[in-house]
Amino acid sequence: MTVRSSGILLHPTSLPGKYGIGSLGEEARKFVDWLSESGQKIWQILPLGPTDFSYSPYQCYSAFAGNSDLIDLDELVEMDLLHPEQMLPAKAFPLESIDYHSVRKFREIHLHKAFLRFREIGGFGWDNYLQFWSENSWWLESWSLFYACRKNLKGKDWSYWAESLVSRTEEALNLYYRTYREDVEFQRFLQFLFFKQWFSLKKYANNSGIKIFGDIPLYVSYDSVDVWTNQDIFLLDKKRKPVKVGGVPPDYFSETGQLWGNPLFDWEKLKQRDYDWWIARLHFNLQMYDLVRIDHFRGLESYWAIPYGEKTAVKGEWLEAHGDAVLKILQKQIDYLPIIAEDLGTITKEIHLLRKKYALPGMKVLQFAFASDAENEHLPHNYELDFVAYTGTHDNDTTVNWLKTVKGEERDHLQRYFGTTEIDHWKMIRAILGSVVQMTIIPMQDLLGLGSSARMNTPGTIVNNWKWKLASSEILKEHGEKLKELTALYGR
Repeated sequence: MTVRSSGILLHPTSLPGKYGIGSLGEEARKFVDWLSESGQKIWQILPLGPTDFSYSPYQCYSAFAGNSDLIDLDELVEMDLLHPEQMLPAKAFPLESIDYHSVRKFREIHLHKAFLRFREIGGFGWDNYLQFWSENSWWLESWSLFYACRKNLKGKDWSYWAESLVSRTEEALNLYYRTYREDVEFQRFLQFLFFKQWFSLKKYANNSGIKIFGDIPLYVSYDSVDVWTNQDIFLLDKKRKPVKVGGVPPDYFSETGQLWGNPLFDWEKLKQRDYDWWIARLHFNLQMYDLVRIDHFRGLESYWAIPYGEKTAVKGEWLEAHGDAVLKILQKQIDYLPIIAEDLGTITKEIHLLRKKYALPGMKVLQFAFASDAENEHLPHNYELDFVAYTGTHDNDTTVNWLKTVKGEERDHLQRYFGTTEIDHWKMIRAILGSVVQMTIIPMQDLLGLGSSARMNTPGTIVNNWKWKLASSEILKEHGEKLKELTALYGR
């Protein structure tokens, strides 16, 4: 990052969508247009993988597959895979939140109709489909079979499947492929559509001067194709259950820490494989996005290992990771690393050194700035060039509600810092835009001045997260001019 820039954090699911959820279609292109007209250079999003029952982009069934919830159905009409008269939902979807159950029920029906039509007109022989299959078979084959088995085999996760399938014998893989071929092909079709639409949107954004800023979760879900197909690189016992799981100790967000429950990497086994899985993952994401954030970057240097079965993240130990070796290989392959390190929380000298070694910008969050004194690293006067500054992240409360609820010495510090008791979200936005950092990102909820009902995620909870969405793109127009003015004022 050498040019001062600013952008907006908005996950595609939160875009307006007449079928109950945002998509990669017309509304996404309208948003790109609005970003460009508002003087922005960056669109930051959350991970795009297929989400589990929690709908969290950080708990996905695959580190490589795309989320079919985001496929634009109107484009399927244009492709003659669906008829317009088929598209009326049985009931109206909520405007400002996502009813995932209803959305997925509606979409599944229509995506399957499109699949049958695609097969009927010979789509599996199309050159672009065959090219997609050829270029992505290294992950697509395993993902499609995992999806089909998970749909048809009743059990809590892949470890409950037949032993031959769990251990992935060639005979079992062939048997289940033949048995569930329809579902395997359906999932291949969905992935073809997702990536076709995604790269079309990315090209549109890039041509409009907008860079896409993606996100890589450090860990993967236990119930994922990644663990099923790579059991040797995770810390699993003889029953293939995790020995230890990921999380963080008590911090700003939670007094008992955050127990994520993800299986941990066996870094020694990864070393024996020349870190091939991690390198492939990074290259894949750097093809999908213009720059990426590694979530929980500190876990690449050392990670909090919690014994499997613990109810909280209090009990655990810090263990060494091999992130330095991974980044060293990657840097030799592509030289400049367009990676941002999410270095929030308890950060040690070793993590700062690792970030600096590979010239990776870190993160600053203004909501964290007022809980201590003038030395607080999140205060704008302490920022350095190589950081990305935020008012808040997807894990924070909205800035409007945070301003309402901040209390005691923290509120006193906030008011003394701004020199007034009248502080609104625009003053917070100005503070990061005017700072020295090369990039600033404003969550859409903060730009619009929305309250707690628009919060994207509350860490440590699994209810009512990831559901917020814009009712209409019209609401953006009244905020674009002011954003453009401030962006120009501060040289971004």
